[in-house]
Amino acid sequence: MCSVRCPIRVEVTDGRVTWIEGNPYVPGMEGSLCARGSAGVALLYDFERLQYPMIRTGQRGSGQFKRVSWNEAFTYVAERIKEIQSQYGKKAVALLDRGAGLFGEIQRLIVRGLGSPNYFSHDDFCRKNVDLAYQTLLGYGRPEVSYDFANTKHMVFYGRNAVEALGVREVNNIIRALENGAELTYIDVRVSKTATKATRYFQIRPGTDYALNLALIHVILRENLFDKEFVDRFVSGITELEDFIKNYTPQWAERETGIPAYEIINLARALGAAKPRVIIYPGWFAARYMDAFYFARSVIILNALLGSIEQKGGLILAKTPKEVGARGIKSLLDRIPASEEKRVEAEEGQGFLYDGAGHILHLFKAIKTAKPYPIKALFVVRYDPFAGVTQKDIQEILNGLDLLVTVDVNYSATSWYADVILPESTYLERDDIIGLQRGAKPTLVMRRQAIKPLYDTKAKWEIVKGVLNAYGVGDYMPYESIEDIWSYQLEETGIKIEDFNKTGQVALCKEPKMYSREELKFKTPSGKIEILSSKMAEREVPYFLDYHDPARPNIEEGEFRLIFGRMAVHTHVQTHNNRYLNEIVPENELWINDKVATKLGIRSGDWVEVSSEDYAGKIKAKVTPFIHPEVVFMYRGFENEVPWKSRSFGRGLNEGRLLKGAFDRMAYGSHTGALFENFVKVRKI
Repeated sequence: MCSVRCPIRVEVTDGRVTWIEGNPYVPGMEGSLCARGSAGVALLYDFERLQYPMIRTGQRGSGQFKRVSWNEAFTYVAERIKEIQSQYGKKAVALLDRGAGLFGEIQRLIVRGLGSPNYFSHDDFCRKNVDLAYQTLLGYGRPEVSYDFANTKHMVFYGRNAVEALGVREVNNIIRALENGAELTYIDVRVSKTATKATRYFQIRPGTDYALNLALIHVILRENLFDKEFVDRFVSGITELEDFIKNYTPQWAERETGIPAYEIINLARALGAAKPRVIIYPGWFAARYMDAFYFARSVIILNALLGSIEQKGGLILAKTPKEVGARGIKSLLDRIPASEEKRVEAEEGQGFLYDGAGHILHLFKAIKTAKPYPIKALFVVRYDPFAGVTQKDIQEILNGLDLLVTVDVNYSATSWYADVILPESTYLERDDIIGLQRGAKPTLVMRRQAIKPLYDTKAKWEIVKGVLNAYGVGDYMPYESIEDIWSYQLEETGIKIEDFNKTGQVALCKEPKMYSREELKFKTPSGKIEILSSKMAEREVPYFLDYHDPARPNIEEGEFRLIFGRMAVHTHVQTHNNRYLNEIVPENELWINDKVATKLGIRSGDWVEVSSEDYAGKIKAKVTPFIHPEVVFMYRGFENEVPWKSRSFGRGLNEGRLLKGAFDRMAYGSHTGALFENFVKVRKI
């Protein structure tokens, strides 16, 4: 139902799923679950989800498909891939997914088995700035850092609307911390539901979060509010940092952000008083502004200055199985030799960072321009990229592809344009590979089938096996059952399949492991937190970025910066057709500042037109004082253009269609997306 993957317990009566709740054996869940998780029953029994394999018969986007058998679908895909590779080479095939996550290794077998290096995840439009920032400073990636919200004294969120993004354990721990006296500072252009829980809320001018952090660093260093013992031992580059931020004063930041200088100073002092049990949270969806990578670095630098890393009530570094005295599971990828070819962005030279998954913007560029080389076949797995891009971008991408294959549970905008649709069973109908839950207490988790598939769908491991068999490399996936896969993964661990029966998980140690300051060492070449990053030096990326004043819209003419975000009831474009969730929130609204709306003659409930240079759509207005006058906001992902989904078709407005030019814009240092840099016009209809 969403990428959080809260662990659940499912009740089945006479072959029907009758109840879903949070796994009572998992700390922090307490059996609780959000609306999305509970509505999994509606997804399972929805006749409007994908039910069988299909091959396109009409023009792309016509919705004309024919039902085929799985063997026909696998054979068709394999033959088309071979034709494409015979003309353009092995690396002309790419795979794009929602992200690795707990069970995501399985789909990577497809692209590696086909001999291509071109694996991409959606992280360019989500957390990659945070991931790269952690790598440059700590040597750890974003998935290797967790947050001890339950024991913190002070949390700072920048637009991280945790209460509506709603990872159940995370929210429970945040609320528990507040009940125990912790402070929450929330910084956003609007008052979200998380803001209503905050100790202090700052309405910030859009695009100036980086300015605020530079001023906070300035105060913390100038007033010696930092953790001197931690910084002296673990942080390198402080002298250069002090020189860089000397002109970024609170008074300067007030002019940029709209937050009074005394409030910035008071926040810095409050964080200094609470150190080291503070969490300055770099966020999840961080593909917002051109300086988002450097903003994420500034957040992590603030945590380092306050000594909150590997600290109770702060940031906790994930431990490997080896670090806790256990053997880890075997990787399925180890059976397949990695391609010696370079991914598309690795051909582009220096000046930006990249990591284990490719950059989507470079993928799109390669498809559209055939540079640095052609990408002609694309697998899209559990992701809907075409729901979030403009029609012009969709057409340019499709024109460059000879084959588009989707693997998904729901009909999607991407499926609407696909050549082949391979339907995956819902999470209630399938088993998955064993995953590793990272943290201070690494834990193996197992998703088990609750009921048999209702339709002609398959588990992802079966789909992967079918594609590789048809292509002629079945030896890479020599498993006949999920038990065979589990046995292979557990081969060297001493853990049995039966050990998961009671709780669905197996912890690899009894107690969480945390390093003392005497034991702590980071995964950088120096073993320290590197402000002057070795990784950045190697890729010729500047250590620091001078602040750039963001452009201001002409609000007198009805122009605004477009902002969008999460809500508690829906997950991006995945759930709007769910009959329970659609009933609760059938469409989104456009938040607009009350004073500005009055000048434009707009009242709450009025229909307004929102337009970019090449697209216009209508949506109802929500007039409110609780949003910055320079922006308009909508809940994201109301995908309303696929007729197959009758409940959501034609309802709400999709923000992705308004992002003209966003997919040619690459953020400084990271080449990720910058999705909050678009202006739109708003007028009453």
